[in-house]
Amino acid sequence: MSELENARPLGADPSPQPRTFDFFETLLVALITYAVFLFAAQLTIILSLPAFMNGLSSEQVELLWKQPHRQGAAVIFATPVAIAVLWVAIRRAGREFTEYLALNWPSRDDIVSVLGIMTIFLTVEAFVTIKLGLTRPQTSSGFEVGGATGLIIFAVIICLTAPIVEEFVFRGFMFRGWSQSFLRPIGAILLTSVLWAVLHSQYGWYERSWIFVEGLVLGYFRLRSNSTWLTVVAHSAMNMAVLFLGGPYV
Repeated sequence: MSELENARPLGADPSPQPRTFDFFETLLVALITYAVFLFAAQLTIILSLPAFMNGLSSEQVELLWKQPHRQGAAVIFATPVAIAVLWVAIRRAGREFTEYLALNWPSRDDIVSVLGIMTIFLTVEAFVTIKLGLTRPQTSSGFEVGGATGLIIFAVIICLTAPIVEEFVFRGFMFRGWSQSFLRPIGAILLTSVLWAVLHSQYGWYERSWIFVEGLVLGYFRLRSNSTWLTVVAHSAMNMAVLFLGGPYV
């Protein structure tokens, strides 16, 4: 084959060289992913509102907007949109999506070990909470989810969609980029745990302190196993326990 045939056409873009996102690129992509997730969720709610909404009072509109099953469905629909943002960013960097996020299925022994550790974690958290006298009596008839359909949607969110999107972003994408920057793996575990706890702004400082510790544990799982799916399983198991121990649901 001649040199002329091997020559690249003028103006042609070279294929992207595989690379890892640096610290600020990782943070930017994570913020964009979160912003797109919120936008997609809000847009889903808007599109689901009835056409006759203009004739309703502001109180009625707010009630429709805050319906648990409506917001839950919005989160479910927004989750693949957020994952798509990560996929586009990773592919543009010339990397394989599953490789960059370490989507390696864990072994059975790893899953059993993680479930045992998370059980111990929940037990310790409950013991400390009770000893500190921070348990609170039930102040309402139940946690409002909007009936049986709403409960199913709520279960899907906290046991499936939330663990997947949060672990893909924090222990997958952010950990990968930051662990190979100046932070190194330990710094990446610490910073992702802090940001993950801050993200859960619906809780108080005590609850978020436990979320931070849980983030450290999940970060350790991610580092040891090189499997983000393992942290998804652990996160899902934790949320499933909270679901069954919580309630009653109405």
